[in-house]
Amino acid sequence: MKIKQLMSFSVVALTAGLVNAGAMSDRGKEIFESGDDRDSGFISADWTQELILTNALGKESRRLMRIIALEGNDVEGDKTLIVFREPKDSRGVSLLTHGIKEDDDNQWMYLPNLKRVKRISAGAKTSRFVGSEFTFEDLAIREVGDFSYKFIKDTELNGVAVHEIEVIPLDPKSGYSRQIAWIDQKELIVHKLEYYDKKSKLQKTLFFEDYHQYLGKHWRAHTTRMVNHQTNKKSRLIVSGNYEFKTGVTKKDFSKNKLRSIR
Repeated sequence: MKIKQLMSFSVVALTAGLVNAGAMSDRGKEIFESGDDRDSGFISADWTQELILTNALGKESRRLMRIIALEGNDVEGDKTLIVFREPKDSRGVSLLTHGIKEDDDNQWMYLPNLKRVKRISAGAKTSRFVGSEFTFEDLAIREVGDFSYKFIKDTELNGVAVHEIEVIPLDPKSGYSRQIAWIDQKELIVHKLEYYDKKSKLQKTLFFEDYHQYLGKHWRAHTTRMVNHQTNKKSRLIVSGNYEFKTGVTKKDFSKNKLRSIR
């Protein structure tokens, strides 16, 4: 709303408008916080998934990865480790992410051919990860405090009752101006996430599909599809087998100094 338009309202009307805006912001954040709380307690997880890259002409290439995750606490964020298993020339390439609440995550990449651990700088977070439509920012840990929120409406998506919420990155170095999330009203899981570039043009859409529930509590999508509307390229992540939880890993297993010894 423009300043001149704001000035034409009475103090009462302006105050009411601000309260309503605040309520929409609070509701959006509360939904994400509730979903985060509901998934707490997974401790750690380990799974294997295939990354399928599709170029604009429809040609596919495939990579197999193992992912290990460690749940954070009130002070530290979650930690994840992605290790490539196939193809042979990518074997051992690894991405380690340390989530930091309300701050930039720390990320390191290990390149076995160079025998080098490379820190991913904040300025490089918009770079594509191994040629996929996922950027380093997309693979960072999504902490609730890293975004501001605006509740849009309750609606339906493919026959499922969802909350539609605008999510705005607080980091000025983010590659996105905003995101739109569709959250399951019952299970509080994400079904779709739209990414808008710095010019507020729709850039990508991420779909979460084939959800499985583990331990009677934790929902995980077994298929994740990222579609780039500007390049017509696509990337899919398909889980092989099932997730394993409470695997016994500790913070020591997520040390950047251990990246060189991963096989």
